[in-house]
Amino acid sequence: MHADAVVLDVDGVLVDVADSYRRAIVESIARLYDRTIDKSDVQQFKDAGGFNNDWELTYAAALYLLADDREPISIAEFTDRIHERGGGLDAAEAVTEAHLDADDYDAVREAWDPEGLRAAFQALYLGADLYRELEGSEPPFEASGYIHDEPIIVEGETLDYLTSNHRVGVLTGRPAAEADIALTRVRLAVPENHRFTMDDWEEGKPNPRALTTLADRLGAESVVFVGDTLDDVRTAVNAAEEDPEHTYHGVGVLTGGLTGDEGREKYESVGAAAVVGSVNDLPELLTDEG
Repeated sequence: MHADAVVLDVDGVLVDVADSYRRAIVESIARLYDRTIDKSDVQQFKDAGGFNNDWELTYAAALYLLADDREPISIAEFTDRIHERGGGLDAAEAVTEAHLDADDYDAVREAWDPEGLRAAFQALYLGADLYRELEGSEPPFEASGYIHDEPIIVEGETLDYLTSNHRVGVLTGRPAAEADIALTRVRLAVPENHRFTMDDWEEGKPNPRALTTLADRLGAESVVFVGDTLDDVRTAVNAAEEDPEHTYHGVGVLTGGLTGDEGREKYESVGAAAVVGSVNDLPELLTDEG
């Protein structure tokens, strides 16, 4: 596969977030509602689409539990309905409203606390000290912070190959400050104009604007975008449809929530150009010739 530029997602690609972001989703809900989803259930929301922002996924999962308390529904059915409505938090709210009668829906809205969920999530993920620094306020409770223990996936040799042979960009749903921490830990230096974070665009994946903008900024004719969710691959597919002047390849890795043969099949079903075991398999996939 030929590429002038390689654009990398962070979570599930460069660092493992199973016991950080995904753990924070599960535990922040438990702190507010004394009930939560399983960590494995997070992937069903990711697959539904539109949940590049893990805060919004947390809000949607809490909505699911509150709705399920009123009128039982499986997570599979709830997330399937979200997907049918286009994915994301707006779809989750619409599914909840359609599932419940008016009184139950009003009760769910009254109990739903996105602000409280976000504060708990950030306290768990960042820890108390970083929370005070980045959020500019006191955390709701003291915690050490899962961000400090994220295992590094990408190997130094892989980054050396990519930065020596390709123009490299980053496209992530992380806030800029949290992206900085991860990129520093993996020792990947990317100029600001060669990366997009949550702070740089409102649409989020799978909207292709960030990827097509990076293609222009990187001066690339052919771009490989490497991610760990179906929305990452959909972003590359959408970019190819919107911007025929460039070539885009979406590559899925099996080091995030999608794993094994099932993960490979899901990636391929949404148009992945390739699926690799991890980002460290990229050098074997990429060539210098078109």
